[in-house]
Amino acid sequence: MKKTYKKVLLITIIGILLTSLVACASNSQNNKTETEQDLPKEINFGILRVPNEETIAKADGLFDKYFSEKGIKTNFIVFDSGVDANKALASGSIDFATMGNTNAIIALSRELNVEMIWIHEVLGEIEALAVKNGSGINSIEDLRGHRIATPFASTSHYILLNALRDAGIQDEVQLLDMQTAEIVAAWERGDIQAAYTWQPSLGKLLEDGEILISSEDMIEKGYVTANVDVVRKEFANKYPDLVATFIACLTEAADIYRQDPEKAASIVAEELQISKEDALAQMQGSIWLTPEQLLSKDYFGTKESAGAFATIMKDTSDFLLEQGSIDNSPSQDDYDDFVSSVYIEKSLEIAPK
Repeated sequence: MKKTYKKVLLITIIGILLTSLVACASNSQNNKTETEQDLPKEINFGILRVPNEETIAKADGLFDKYFSEKGIKTNFIVFDSGVDANKALASGSIDFATMGNTNAIIALSRELNVEMIWIHEVLGEIEALAVKNGSGINSIEDLRGHRIATPFASTSHYILLNALRDAGIQDEVQLLDMQTAEIVAAWERGDIQAAYTWQPSLGKLLEDGEILISSEDMIEKGYVTANVDVVRKEFANKYPDLVATFIACLTEAADIYRQDPEKAASIVAEELQISKEDALAQMQGSIWLTPEQLLSKDYFGTKESAGAFATIMKDTSDFLLEQGSIDNSPSQDDYDDFVSSVYIEKSLEIAPK
């Protein structure tokens, strides 16, 4: 009888211990942060080959510092423009994408489930209308009767349309939809005398041409363009800390440029296979903003109060609708929600000091 009692008691004690262990494990799992829980095995980034902080972060190993150490593989898919990036976002084959803000507008107008989380750079002289030497084109009005190449639905296309409209000659030129590599080839063949594009293809045109007007000139007239980053909402909702981590990674890369432009230029030059001088000139041809600047009323604002950039996006959207580039222009409320400051605010908790 005593043996039976001891056996029952032992089984009871073991059962209590096992229950306690399971409960502790469960509580431990519930208390884990996002970085300790089930993270994605890999993240796919859609990027542009342009001299910005994302290029620095990729080339200088910062993505390894922020992601690989968490056991996450980072893949980089290069797009020539945001048109193909939007297709990849729609299919779910990439998680983040860098694109001109005009293509971000197209993403929203087509109801892609994405949100805008960052501005890489406000575009200045890095993007411009180049005309060939000896073409006789010395002003916007001189473009009458000429063919002008640009990637359609891009920031270059948007600025070019406005420049032509302001000059009153939008119906007196022929616009050609070409990707950047096609523009360079057509320029070298002599098929075109003018093109609006961005670096590094712009630099190749300027070997035998000059800038007629740049995106920096158009800022003064109220036309602002930028390279921005968007993320799939499905990814962001599941991994908000990783979105903030991405922004912190970009912030550290941008600080390399702000603190040591020569070092940043060397990193970019090697990655893009251009000269250090060209890399530095191209980086200086755009405006790089800090997280704090982006959270100001001039750009993103805060989650309590939308900033001016959402209004710029809406104004640009209305123009693209007028030009037939999009089928509908979302409301201002849609843009206020689309331009999200949440992840920038969160990134300040982990960004380098």
